[in-house]
Amino acid sequence: MRFYTGVPDKNDDLFWHAFWEAKLQTMRWQKVQVYSRPLRYRNRLVKLPDGTEHSFLAGEEKGVDVRIALDIIRMAHRKEWDVALVFSQDQDLSEVASEIRTIAQEQGRWIKMACAFPLSPTTRNRRGIDQTDWIIIDRTTYDACIDRRNYRPRPSDPGDRKA
Repeated sequence: MRFYTGVPDKNDDLFWHAFWEAKLQTMRWQKVQVYSRPLRYRNRLVKLPDGTEHSFLAGEEKGVDVRIALDIIRMAHRKEWDVALVFSQDQDLSEVASEIRTIAQEQGRWIKMACAFPLSPTTRNRRGIDQTDWIIIDRTTYDACIDRRNYRPRPSDPGDRKA
């Protein structure tokens, strides 16, 4: 099993950096292969209801989808899997699904890429990754999978949130 995510830099947000480092370390102890990349920040401008505009820094994962794509394709070439189940709705990965079909034809074998995602009446994005099989996760199943452990640093920890 593999897990990919962006992590805030400790200089940008010490609290969430410490949270993610603790969570990822726990996953490593559980033999999950973890791949993390630092978040990149961009200024975002939003228009408020009163008509004024507000600018804020928004963290974005950069390079995570590329790492996922490389791993899926490399492992398919090495015949390390028959089904890649991706828990994402990132449409950038639709090109990977197309490449997987090409690899399957070249190798004369059946391989499949599927994407799993939660769906509820309040979900805005109701589509899986194009060119993949969609596995819809209902709210009850999704809630049952939530990791409820507390990875937040204790107030006496050096990872205290900046004021």
